[in-house]
Amino acid sequence: MDTLQGKVIVVTGAGSGIGKCSAQLLAAKGAKVVLVGRRLPILEGVAQEIRENGGQAWSRAVHIENKKEVLDLIDWVNGELGSVDMLINNAGSASKTLNARWIEEDEWQQVQDVNLKAVFLLTQAVLPAMLAKQSGTIITVSSLAALRPNLLGGAAYGAAKAGVRNFMTYLHNTYRNDGIRATCILPGEVNTPIMDNRANPPRQSVRDHMVQPQDVAEAVLLCAGLPARTVIEELIVAPTLLRDISTDLEISRWQGAPESLLAERENRSELSSNKR
Repeated sequence: MDTLQGKVIVVTGAGSGIGKCSAQLLAAKGAKVVLVGRRLPILEGVAQEIRENGGQAWSRAVHIENKKEVLDLIDWVNGELGSVDMLINNAGSASKTLNARWIEEDEWQQVQDVNLKAVFLLTQAVLPAMLAKQSGTIITVSSLAALRPNLLGGAAYGAAKAGVRNFMTYLHNTYRNDGIRATCILPGEVNTPIMDNRANPPRQSVRDHMVQPQDVAEAVLLCAGLPARTVIEELIVAPTLLRDISTDLEISRWQGAPESLLAERENRSELSSNKR
């Protein structure tokens, strides 16, 4: 797959999970990978691993929901490595409060900023150069929550991931004849550190049956490495095993609920027990 040799690729959320695995695979194919995240020491560690394996990697700490920082990032890449050939939008954030009934406005907005606004800002920043050379690839890791929203991912996360899926379809429909490939990847549950923040963190035995970060990274590599004449518009990567999430959903329903209303949860539990 020599189509990636020498390509300048920006990967967000590259310090761990899907982003880290994707960066490693892309670098192994000869790409010049720019690792983007918030924690520079973590990014530097990943970059060092890539270099030790013969790849090329640079790390930049950026708040991708901040327009100035995004523009500064792309200016730096353009000046140091050349214009961006591919943008991998992988960074994501979920709310702790999952029920639309309880979530506060600022928590809702933070999820929209990282998952949706940041993708828009980064895309807008790289588009001019891509359009000028009539070539470019934008791959965004969304989520199956965009198609099947529920309390597991939460109201804010599902809405943001649906929005970014819509945006990628817009890019495809608008710029495909300008040589721009836009791809949306929708993974099911992925065994990443974000699982530790779930209302009911899954056991290791459950995580072992989930989609793994390297599985999604392989999908990213597939979409990125195809010849420019070919685009995968949308790709679902789901676990084979369908697990029972009923307990998780009930726990998630009450995450962040006011103490004064927790009695309502007890009443629901009693009613449910009486029906059985």
